[in-house]
Amino acid sequence: MADELRWETYVPIFRNRFILKGLGLAIGIPFAVVIAVIVISVRGDIAGTDAKYALGLILAAFVLTFLLVMVLYGGKYAPGFIVDETGITNYTQKKQAKRNRVVNDLLIALGLFSRNPTAVGTGMIAQSRQVMHLHWRDIRKVRYYPRTHTIMVRGGYTQKIALFCTPENYAQVAEMVREKTGMVG
Repeated sequence: MADELRWETYVPIFRNRFILKGLGLAIGIPFAVVIAVIVISVRGDIAGTDAKYALGLILAAFVLTFLLVMVLYGGKYAPGFIVDETGITNYTQKKQAKRNRVVNDLLIALGLFSRNPTAVGTGMIAQSRQVMHLHWRDIRKVRYYPRTHTIMVRGGYTQKIALFCTPENYAQVAEMVREKTGMVG
């Protein structure tokens, strides 16, 4: 078995169930709560109140975000992976990392300019997660998805890496993860 496995791939953002699940948790749940509060506060009378404007703005934000992702990233996530003796490293490929840096810096600058600490923090957290490393000893759970060539590896509460393998390297990566973690899935 190899001491180190390295590969880069492209994953469609809006067609991958693992990415969509993460987006649903990060974006869908908060917006669903806001939408529910709006609908409840107007007792369901959306058309007869200004709630239609608020809901329209939320819908517009979703559409603009979708378009931005399609234009900036071609609708694809570009991860790279290193699986070696120390653990698993997930990084963003160089071209996409540059774009992410510009977007994150812009978010931080706009947050500072508008005195919005949430925007500043979001930009800083997003930038800090361009490279993630998970040591073998910190892995608590592993799930294997051979049909989609994906391995979900979890450490602590905020430590999760989706190993998006290729059809050619999935078996070798899965074997190395099993060997290093002792977790068969």
